[in-house]
Amino acid sequence: MMDAIDLFAGCGGLSLGFIKAGYKIIKAVEFDESIANTYKENHPEVEMIVDDIRNVDKADFFYPGAADIIIGGPPCQGFSMAGARIRRGFIDDPRNYLFKHYYNIVKRVKPKAFIMENVKGMLTMQQGKIFDEILRLFSSEKQMNGNPYHVYYKIIKAVEFGIPQGRERLIIIGSQKDVPFDEVWKLAKEKIYEEYPHFFERVTVYDAIGNLPKPTEDGKIDNPVPVTEYQKYLSCDKKEITNHKKTKHSKKAIDRMKKIGNGQNYTQLDEDIKSVHSGAYGRLSWDEPATTITTRFDTPAGGRFIHPSENRTITPREAARIQSFPDDFIFTGANREISRQIGNAVPPKISYFLAMVINEIERY
Repeated sequence: MMDAIDLFAGCGGLSLGFIKAGYKIIKAVEFDESIANTYKENHPEVEMIVDDIRNVDKADFFYPGAADIIIGGPPCQGFSMAGARIRRGFIDDPRNYLFKHYYNIVKRVKPKAFIMENVKGMLTMQQGKIFDEILRLFSSEKQMNGNPYHVYYKIIKAVEFGIPQGRERLIIIGSQKDVPFDEVWKLAKEKIYEEYPHFFERVTVYDAIGNLPKPTEDGKIDNPVPVTEYQKYLSCDKKEITNHKKTKHSKKAIDRMKKIGNGQNYTQLDEDIKSVHSGAYGRLSWDEPATTITTRFDTPAGGRFIHPSENRTITPREAARIQSFPDDFIFTGANREISRQIGNAVPPKISYFLAMVINEIERY
């Protein structure tokens, strides 16, 4: 068993996959207390540090050899250095502190490997200079105090991992081992096939949420019998599951939803909808994957999140299914907080695959 630290842990999507693959998460860091509460609810065995990453970096929370793996996705809003300044000032720009402290902790702990998850746009930010600088920092012997990493990266699509949504993300993996990365990626797939033959099959919205009953006032429902392979993968043996509560919509919003068919959106409405999202008031189709689940899946104007056959947006449990969270995972907090937790999470099926990739790298 290898020990892992989860930085920027959120509600625990990355942790879930690593735990499933046999890792022990020894510490997790999350700044937002309401989000950390969901993590603690589901992983009481993990030491959760609820604090700003700047304070965590300065304090003695982590030491050389504290963990074998570090995982996490530092938000990238501050990656804004440009031109000739980038090599000189990127790591010291206060706007990039989230990444800087992730880097500092990796540098101090010196794990066997690390995983960073981020938006795919990071590859092209500032004509690729940001990404080049990140690769340089981790692979430089000088910058890493004599412990440089071999850095590998891929843009991954959720649908290719048997997840019913169009999410794409950049995955960066650093390892102290120099391995043929495409080969270990393939070996991880083969290992998963052996245990879960249906893991990578295409999944539709119906495959994901088709067996869920009508939402309830308190969000609790009797645990439905899983029908599809995807439902079986996420199923649990609890008597009831939670978070299946619908959003209360205005009469105006409901009247709008009634006019929209499968795969259609606000363009079917004879009115001017003020929304920055091109898929506003979009209805999901039963026989296709969903679009990317975002933090606004509870809002009709937030994107294509209307239930395929009911005039409401999808519930947190339905969004969690589409994100590949297991049915026994409990989300706590206010409705808005829960939407943020689910929308910002790394899908646990992707996390599990990445953990298996690390296994193969270490085994190589």
